[in-house]
Amino acid sequence: MQLDKATIEKLAIHLENAELQARDVLKITDDYPQMDFDDAYAIQDMIRARKEARGNKTVGLKAGLTSFAKMKQMGVDVPVFGFVSDYMSRPDGGDIQTSELIHPKVEAEICVVTKAPLKGPGCHVGAVMAAIDFVIPAVEIIDSRYRDFKFDLKSVVADNTSASRFVIGGRSRNIEELDLRTLGVVLEKNGQVVAMAAGAAVLGHPAAAIAMMANHLGARGQEIPAGTFIMTGGVTEAIPVAAGDSVNVRFQDLGSVSMRFI
Repeated sequence: MQLDKATIEKLAIHLENAELQARDVLKITDDYPQMDFDDAYAIQDMIRARKEARGNKTVGLKAGLTSFAKMKQMGVDVPVFGFVSDYMSRPDGGDIQTSELIHPKVEAEICVVTKAPLKGPGCHVGAVMAAIDFVIPAVEIIDSRYRDFKFDLKSVVADNTSASRFVIGGRSRNIEELDLRTLGVVLEKNGQVVAMAAGAAVLGHPAAAIAMMANHLGARGQEIPAGTFIMTGGVTEAIPVAAGDSVNVRFQDLGSVSMRFI
């Protein structure tokens, strides 16, 4: 780590205030070019601790940057990881208030809930598949706090990987009933198809993102507990949305998830 505890706390307050007040900021590595990924995750951990101290519950974990093309573009070989809090959840078919956000985008996500703990190092897709209780569809509304979506990877990790809102819908299915790799997804905005993909868009298999998450946490002395809700990363590209837009995402064998932006 390159930053001291006081600086980490200052940056956590800075980024969380930007989220809660829906105002954009410049990427933090402009002022702290020496910060490393340990610093970035320490800032994210401090944001999580601040939320929990105020009574917000951490209700899930999330993976980001889970396409091979995006990782190559950013010069990394593992995804980034973050968390979601209870107040970020919105009901299926409900309204998303754009005044609470800066520049929202939507991504379709294949999500799971675990029935057994997962811990690295050495976690692999087979272990993840055995630990999955059920699969559910969701849409994540990402909202980077950085001006014009201009950031580097350390800055986005510190900013809790742009976590903002999420909507769970459709229906849950047992893992044995599905092929996550070929599971198709169609994202519609205002009745028009704007993105289509399959589960293999997430690292070849969504369970691979969870294995990488378990190994990442294992290196930090942590694990994924049983009963954890995990968003495995965007199956589709991130689609910009604004007030007046309606989004509906259809997931093969899992039903659909919808919302309106007001």
